Amino acid sequence: MNRTILLLCIVIVLGAGGLMLAQHHADAERVKVLSAQDIIEKLDGKDAKVTVVEVTIAPGQGGLPHRHPGPGFVYVAEGEYELGINDLPVKRYKAGETFYEATGVLHRVSRNPATKGNTRLIAFVLHPRDAKEIAVPEKAAEKPTEK
Repeated sequence: MNRTILLLCIVIVLGAGGLMLAQHHADAERVKVLSAQDIIEKLDGKDAKVTVVEVTIAPGQGGLPHRHPGPGFVYVAEGEYELGINDLPVKRYKAGETFYEATGVLHRVSRNPATKGNTRLIAFVLHPRDAKEIAVPEKAAEKPTEK
């Protein structure tokens, strides 16, 4: 009986910790879809769509590594933004600047370097109409097993 109660307490504490971590990440980066529109042009021979999103990142926070199924064109509307693509050095962009991300590159660094004030981005992502997500989370690298 005591083991069951102890196990139940551990599960509740771990579950609450996971929810808090998920909520912390949700508060760190918010993505709001502003528009999604089918377009006539094809993308790599496929029917295409453009999705416009507003991304707001809290001070000192960042997003998880991800890739996009099509090219992205981004405008920094507010604050500063640090971006690291593939193995290239991290670049810093300020409000009023724009940048381009090629299809499928690893968006490994995505953060607000400031200690005060949000970063706000407006991103136009072109992608195949059948894409399930416009930001595909990068899977964690598996550690090789020892023999």
